[in-house]
Amino acid sequence: MTEATKPLTGQRTTRQREAIAATLAGTEDFRSAQQIHDELLANGKSIGLTTVYRNLQALAQTGLVDVLWDGSGEMRYRHCSTSHHHHLVCRSCGKTVEIQADEVETWASKVAKSHKFADISHTVEIFGVCAACQNR
Repeated sequence: MTEATKPLTGQRTTRQREAIAATLAGTEDFRSAQQIHDELLANGKSIGLTTVYRNLQALAQTGLVDVLWDGSGEMRYRHCSTSHHHHLVCRSCGKTVEIQADEVETWASKVAKSHKFADISHTVEIFGVCAACQNR
């Protein structure tokens, strides 16, 4: 069992969850639930799309999967191997770079404190065009 397939608190690991986690661990790209479902089916795994969505949500809640809103309204998922971070995303090719942003963390804490909020969380994705796509 890998870090990506470890049991969720209060939940047992299922063959479906292990298959989804293994599919995500096999790539560095963000993928939609539909793409993950299609790949599972192509590899002979019998699994429903609803089950894929449900397990992706569970994996994301534990921090084992990154979730990225791609700007079109679709969520994309990728195995997460690091702690809290943010993303730079190329609008042309989809290349994604994980970034640490201490300034964002400081700002978020300051804003929350000034409004008397606790137990905050946030997500930051910065979209642009990568150097390779700029040179095309």
